[in-house]
Amino acid sequence: MEFASWHISTLANSYGVFFITELDMQFFLTSCVCVCVCVCQNASYLQRPDPDLPICVEQTVLVWFPLAFLWLCAPWHFANLCKKSAKAPLSKLHICKQVVAGLLLLTAIAELALTLGEDYGPSSDSTAQKHPAVLYTNPVLFAVSWIVVMLCQECVRRRPRAVDSGSLFVFWLLQVVCAVFQFQSLLRDALNKEEIADLPRFCLFYISYGLQLIALVLSAIADVSPEVKRMSQMNPEARATFLSRITFNWFNSMVIKGYKRPLVQEDMWDLNEKDSTQAFCQGFEEVMAKELIKARCSLQKKQNKRKTKSDHQNGLAKGVSQDVLVMEETGKKKEKKKKKKDSESEYPNSWLVPTIAKTSKAVLLESAFLKLIQDLLSFASPQLLKLMISFTQDKSSHAWTGYLYAVLLLVVAFLQSVILQQYFQRCFILGMKVRTSLMAAVYKKALVVSNDSRKESTAGEIVNLMSADAQRFNDVTNFIHLLWSCPLQIALAIAFLWIELGPSVLAGLLVMVLMVPINGWLATKSRGFQMENMKFKDKRMKIINDILNGIKVLKYYAWESSFEAQVQEIREKELKVMRKFAYLSSVSTFIFSCAPAIVSLATFAVFVSVSPDNILDAEKAFTSISLFNILRFPLAMLPQLISIMVQTAVSKKRLEKFLSGDDLDTMAITRDDSHSAAVSMTDGTYAWERDTEPVLKNVSLDIKPGRLVAVVGAVGSGKTSLISALLGELHSLKGRINIKGSVAFVPQQAWIQNATVMDNILFGSNLDEERYRSVVDACALGPDLDLLPGRDQTEIGEKGINLSGGQKQRVSLARAVYSSADVYLLDDPLSAVDSHVGKHLFERVIGPKGLLKDKTRILVTHGISFLPYVDEIVVLVNGVVSEVGSYDGLRASKGAFSEFLETYGKEESSNANANKASAQESDFEQIEMLPEGLEPQADGSPEDIVSSTLKRENSLRHSQRHSKQNGSKYSHDPHTLRKNSSVRSKKDSGDKKGQRLIEKETMETGRVKFSVYLQYLRSMGWCFITWSFLFYFIQNVAFIGQNLWLSDWTEDSVEYFNTTYPNHIRDMRIGVFGALGMAQGFLVFLGTILLADGSISASRTLHTSLLSNILKVPMVFFDTTPSGRIVNRFAKDIFTVDEIIPMSFRTCILCLLGVLGTLFVICLATPIFTAVVVPMAVIYYFVQRFYVATSRQLRRLDSVSRSPIYSHFGETVSGISVIRAYGHQQRFLKQNEDTIDQNLKSVYPWIVSNRWLAMRLEFLGNLVVFFSALFAVISRDSLNSGLVGLSISYALNVTQTLNWLVRMTSELETNIVAVERVREYAEIKNEAPWITSNRPPDDWPTAGNIHFENYKVRYRPELELILHGITCDIQSTEKIGIVGRTGAGKSSLTNCLFRIIEASEGQILVDGIDISTLGLHDLRSRLTIIPQDPVLFSGTLRMNLDPFEKFSDEEIWSVLELAHLKDYVRGLPTGLQHEVSEGGENLSVGQRQLLCLARALLRKSRILILDEATAAVDLETDDLIQNTIRTEFSHCTVLTIAHRLNTILDSSRVMVLDSGKIVEFDSPSVLLNNKQGHFYAMAKDAGIRGGETSKPTDISTDL
Repeated sequence: MEFASWHISTLANSYGVFFITELDMQFFLTSCVCVCVCVCQNASYLQRPDPDLPICVEQTVLVWFPLAFLWLCAPWHFANLCKKSAKAPLSKLHICKQVVAGLLLLTAIAELALTLGEDYGPSSDSTAQKHPAVLYTNPVLFAVSWIVVMLCQECVRRRPRAVDSGSLFVFWLLQVVCAVFQFQSLLRDALNKEEIADLPRFCLFYISYGLQLIALVLSAIADVSPEVKRMSQMNPEARATFLSRITFNWFNSMVIKGYKRPLVQEDMWDLNEKDSTQAFCQGFEEVMAKELIKARCSLQKKQNKRKTKSDHQNGLAKGVSQDVLVMEETGKKKEKKKKKKDSESEYPNSWLVPTIAKTSKAVLLESAFLKLIQDLLSFASPQLLKLMISFTQDKSSHAWTGYLYAVLLLVVAFLQSVILQQYFQRCFILGMKVRTSLMAAVYKKALVVSNDSRKESTAGEIVNLMSADAQRFNDVTNFIHLLWSCPLQIALAIAFLWIELGPSVLAGLLVMVLMVPINGWLATKSRGFQMENMKFKDKRMKIINDILNGIKVLKYYAWESSFEAQVQEIREKELKVMRKFAYLSSVSTFIFSCAPAIVSLATFAVFVSVSPDNILDAEKAFTSISLFNILRFPLAMLPQLISIMVQTAVSKKRLEKFLSGDDLDTMAITRDDSHSAAVSMTDGTYAWERDTEPVLKNVSLDIKPGRLVAVVGAVGSGKTSLISALLGELHSLKGRINIKGSVAFVPQQAWIQNATVMDNILFGSNLDEERYRSVVDACALGPDLDLLPGRDQTEIGEKGINLSGGQKQRVSLARAVYSSADVYLLDDPLSAVDSHVGKHLFERVIGPKGLLKDKTRILVTHGISFLPYVDEIVVLVNGVVSEVGSYDGLRASKGAFSEFLETYGKEESSNANANKASAQESDFEQIEMLPEGLEPQADGSPEDIVSSTLKRENSLRHSQRHSKQNGSKYSHDPHTLRKNSSVRSKKDSGDKKGQRLIEKETMETGRVKFSVYLQYLRSMGWCFITWSFLFYFIQNVAFIGQNLWLSDWTEDSVEYFNTTYPNHIRDMRIGVFGALGMAQGFLVFLGTILLADGSISASRTLHTSLLSNILKVPMVFFDTTPSGRIVNRFAKDIFTVDEIIPMSFRTCILCLLGVLGTLFVICLATPIFTAVVVPMAVIYYFVQRFYVATSRQLRRLDSVSRSPIYSHFGETVSGISVIRAYGHQQRFLKQNEDTIDQNLKSVYPWIVSNRWLAMRLEFLGNLVVFFSALFAVISRDSLNSGLVGLSISYALNVTQTLNWLVRMTSELETNIVAVERVREYAEIKNEAPWITSNRPPDDWPTAGNIHFENYKVRYRPELELILHGITCDIQSTEKIGIVGRTGAGKSSLTNCLFRIIEASEGQILVDGIDISTLGLHDLRSRLTIIPQDPVLFSGTLRMNLDPFEKFSDEEIWSVLELAHLKDYVRGLPTGLQHEVSEGGENLSVGQRQLLCLARALLRKSRILILDEATAAVDLETDDLIQNTIRTEFSHCTVLTIAHRLNTILDSSRVMVLDSGKIVEFDSPSVLLNNKQGHFYAMAKDAGIRGGETSKPTDISTDL
């Protein structure tokens, strides 16, 4: 073949079209042959200073490669042509794209016509050589390709919400890049020859090249349809182009906004539809249902097999003799193990992972492909480095090869960055979706779970499933591909190292493998220390919780220093363990720092020692080091990955067990409207769980529509169970229930949502103004709404914290009435309201003339007064219906009903007021305040009907009979004694008349002040800081020194080329290299140990200052600050100071020194690099500042928006029976999805912000690599190859270090806020000093005279006075009763004696000494109070009585005897060392009150204050306390604040307070005879007649 003529004829070839014509096969053969020949010729084209590619390569390979890519991608596009989807309207951009493609088609046709004309046209020479086949094939291929492009562009327009096509952009880019070679060849040839040989083809090529450039630009612009434009206003990602998506440029606007001002939730963009909770969960649930069915089938098979096996064994066992008893013991153990194993596998398992895999298989495959490419690309850099070093060694090679390598290093690094970030983006988004779908699945399951399954998990455990376990799956999904990627990377690295160094690589590998068990051992030891540390943390937090819950008592008794010492003792133990842990971590760091040095030392030493021919040159050394660096990551990650997998396996079991539990039987209740009865139960036997005793037996009921039926019976007779059965909450053993129409349910304990009053009443229904007003009016809510700051738009706190028990119950009733259902199930709704309100509700709502008169009502009640007005009464006794009939009929029959009337009738007549007040308060007072900022643990939520009945020992009614009115904080019901409850008095809760008592906690925004860093460094100690920084700095110098030594070592290969390598030089090289490596390890070790000591010193300082200050702040601070906020400082913030800040701080220093070291080495190798450093540092600084500002705020928003998910869940679990009764499951599911979506709105941008940062930093890192390579090429004549290798291998590592540096500075800035928060509480203004120079005599007060002189006081400076000029004298040994209605200032008066509140004016003298001149501890330790709440602390009984251990055991036993507790304590196995549980829950309320009495007896002071001390106890305990006080405190001055007038009728004098003033102060008999007086009015209300001083039975009034 004549190549010369072919070359000339094809010099100006351009692009053409392919129709399927009968082209001679010779064309293709010719093309193939010519490519082969071109490759052979290639060498001659490249071995010259101005290289070029052969024309045949340019005309074939470079033309066909982009077209092949297009044709491969085309089928994906064409798939959209078949789908019927709404087309986007034609845009100008789309028309331009199609026109450009059309013009390109014309150029291809023109070129084909030109060739045909020249070969077969009228003017052609038939004898002349025809054009080669390629001039026919290329235009035909191009023509077809341009038609394909036009079709693809149309497909993109038809794709919903598409703005561009990534594959088309890549195609145009490849096309333009590949055509560049032909571009310069044509131009060069024309310039050389000074003429254009083939003008038509020359022109066609440049026209088509210009059109392709235009097409490339157009393909990079977004073609935004009106729909996408609308969406992009809510989320800019919708209009992001391919380029913007791979560089994350679309996120710029969020970053800029975050930099300008702190981001808030409103700034968050809407989620993409595919990322929303609903989108992913739908698919997840469908797959989960199928997988669960499979798992259940396989479980069934297993159980059947086991059953057959056990039956078989039982058959054999009958013939076995008695001798086997010998083996019983071992048999039992095995049996236990087997049982445990069986119980573990009693639920369907191994279905969760397949479900996740199947739901997200597309993303998993896509990310796996990206990871594979990235892994392979990561091994390209060391090979390019090798080529680069050989280029600098070979001075004869052309300069262009060096530039080519530099560009290739940049391209490979850029591709690696793009692919890696796309991989991470997919994995992190998948992790987010997996977490979301698990949370949604757990929530959905909780709505339908049966009682059997529900019993297995507490609400707190289910919240943990949603938070911790779902998070574990999130973490493992992020790194799931490392399971195969790590082994692949290790195998590839070893293979490449073997190529470089041969078998000696095994030495280095052996060192790495040996480090795995060492690291494993260290990890196990560390875990042990962590567990120990957690125990001390829990212990410390328990005491701090106790302190905060009983802070008032600590202040009254001046016990703060004792408790401070207890906490400090535990804290010291905790710090001791932390120090051990830190030292162990230092060893781990030492090993990790030494690892690279030891590995390279072992490898290089073996390599040069094995054979004298082996000389270490720069190529081998630095290629190996960059390969070892790649190898470090998978080896470090594998152990971590295994531990994450183990933790996830535990979470998988827990989730599978919960999600595969049984659902509630929805078929238990039929809804047949053809029945005549509205509610019918036929022969129903029901139990709470499958294997328990039935609570209802053979119950048959028929309730006609529109009737009011009362259900009565003693406590525990099954009334609530009957309601639960009608709701379908019980397990049906036999019988059936039918209900006509919809149901509304009012539970015994009102369930209130954290929403407005109106939302609580509407409960998802539409607002009908008229009906709403009538319901509010009927339920007596009008006056309550007037008191609330925003009327019915007032938000009710969690668990109804700012409503009283009665108000909550009325809201709950209003919700039912508004729902306008057909059947009403009312579970004792009138017990929690006063009697007159109860009467109003019955008349206006429930009764025969009420709003519900036409509805079917089933009312559980204890209110005797309502029974005559009901249509029918059902009497339950022990779960059996004993009687059914009308009031009169049942009364006459003298059966169970008349017994019931007797029991409750007496009580109601004698104790109406007590019931009223205690009921009103008891519900309210069991509220637990949730720690703000901590994830709410739903354990403490008010339990719904199911849970309370499952566990109930005594009923709510019982507790109300035994607890007293107003201020009753505790009752006998176990559920009012909540774990971790921080019970607050009524005034603390919520807004009173619009006044906000509890301020909202401020969320930090913006940059952290430098003073905060300084304070932390000061707490650490400047000595520790300086020395550790110095050690780290010298370590970095040693690291650089070691690498410079290696670079110098590699020069030996040049020096001793073709000569024997002297042994002494070899040994010196190895020795110094190894010594520098070990030195680094030791320096890091010392630096880390010093830093650890410093951080422990900081932890100690900060915790001590926080604790001692919190104990000294005034009481008003605790009244206005939720205890959760303070707990948060001691838990979360101190944890951050202890563990997170030191780690971030250390990593920051190391990364900073690492980056500076890298830049120093590169500048040392190529000084010209310093010119690039400054602009790059400026760019880096801006990227870092932009990122940190945005990321920090996104993290805060994430944690703020995460809490509502758990709160809403806790709320749902507590009100589950209400939600089910109303059939509102779907609405709550939707609400849960919305709440999760709100959280995802800040999680998604946070994930993207990390990718945004990584892309920019990696690009900076890639530029460092590029410039270090470029400058090495420029100054290669003055450089040795060792330095080039050193600077580029350093540069290849800088990207990761830069990334870490920004991450860690961001982390440090986010976490240093903890120091700020701790400092805030460590600097709160204190109350008066505990001890002053003016100390009272040791026996003060001797007499116990108290004199108030014009005493005025206010709670806070900005508030009104609460005591207005109190003046009075109380003589020694007088017994004074203090009475007054709520808010009169009774408790304030006693608080003033203890200086809990300081005087605004006036003074109090005790035995002639002004108490304001004394230290608080001197004052408080000489007075004694028995407070209204019997507060006990965790610890022994002895500690609760005598925390300072001042008294002997004999003295303690004698006071216990006086307090009627001696026999009880003697009966305890451990006596005085009996452990009191948190809040004293393992003692009854009465016993607690008696212990408080024992405390008072032990102190033997002359002044005793009783603050409503008997308000919460039963009459028996009350008698015991009163008698002891009369006898043992007869020589003392006693002030008694009373609710029960009978307790103060034998006082010397009674002080009556009203609005902070003394209105009456005289003996009880005088006051009772003054018929116009306040005291007389109170006594009359309480049923005491004038002059009556005998002790009435349980008379009380609402004082």
